[in-house]
Amino acid sequence: MSTRAPASRTARGVALGRSLGLARAATRALDVAADRAVLPGYAATGPRLRRAGWRLDPARRDPEPGSLAGRHVVVTGATSGIGRATAVGLAGLGAVVHLLGRDPAKVAAEAADLRAQGAQVVEEVCDVGDLDAVAAWCADLLGRVDALHGLVHNAGVLTTERQESPQGHEQGLAVHVLGPHLMTALLLPALRTGRGSVLWMSSGGMYTAGLHADSVDDLEHRRPEDLPYDGVRAYARTKRMQVVLADAWARRTRGTGVLVASMHPGWVATPGLTDALPGFDRLLRPLLRDAAEGADTAVWFVATRPSTARGTFFHDRAPRPVHQVPRTRARRQGDAEARQRFLALVAEASGGPDLG
Repeated sequence: MSTRAPASRTARGVALGRSLGLARAATRALDVAADRAVLPGYAATGPRLRRAGWRLDPARRDPEPGSLAGRHVVVTGATSGIGRATAVGLAGLGAVVHLLGRDPAKVAAEAADLRAQGAQVVEEVCDVGDLDAVAAWCADLLGRVDALHGLVHNAGVLTTERQESPQGHEQGLAVHVLGPHLMTALLLPALRTGRGSVLWMSSGGMYTAGLHADSVDDLEHRRPEDLPYDGVRAYARTKRMQVVLADAWARRTRGTGVLVASMHPGWVATPGLTDALPGFDRLLRPLLRDAAEGADTAVWFVATRPSTARGTFFHDRAPRPVHQVPRTRARRQGDAEARQRFLALVAEASGGPDLG
């Protein structure tokens, strides 16, 4: 019996495997280069350059249709922009999406619109920056939902003047950090039951800020050097805090079935960006992503539950460095000390657990 055909098939298989390996290596190299160069990675070119690589990599492929059928997922700040696009993407995979916003009229309008498109939607009203409201809403949700498959912390705020939450915290800190921390802690029983994924929607702007946690005044933007108040700077600081907090939650929940990470969506054309940074919006408008491209990683993360072994900060379906330049040993030690102080301050301010 001739063995030529099987040998030939084996050789072709080996050659194909090598070709696929080279293609994956090339697309990953392009992916990293685009990320380091910032503009091609963060702009609309990012996902378009990377999509071919996603198709080649089983870990980054599109979620399977219906992969979230019947699963309950909460999306905060879900009435516009990236939050709404995330809700649409999750609903398209069959999820029961809990649309959370602070304006009942906006929540009702968006819910009606999504239902008209066939989505399964539950209206949720809560001001994420109000810790008392968060506690009350979480208790209510736990009375209605036993298992939670996903929690996307997308609610955001950027103000030009310093504003405070009902509990007296700087508004951005309350909405981006304190409220989500408390919400995660209170919803943890349902997240464990549902083997849920928790994702913080950070920003590439966090690269411009260090972790400010020397004191309560530092955390709250009340130091003399923080005045006059700079809303963009305050926003970037809280976005750095989200990355640190998500990583601390990832460590705390390891082995429980709950997966936690943070991400940045790239540069996205949203109403919030136009209002907060009109100059940036005008300058880069032709290069900005649409909301669906910004939401893509959030939808993929919740639906596929990727490994976080290589990092807990994602962008375009891959873990990314949390610092743009390597850290020296001394600076890493300083980072660790600041992290401990930060986590203790967040626990005290929010009433949630200390993850340090």
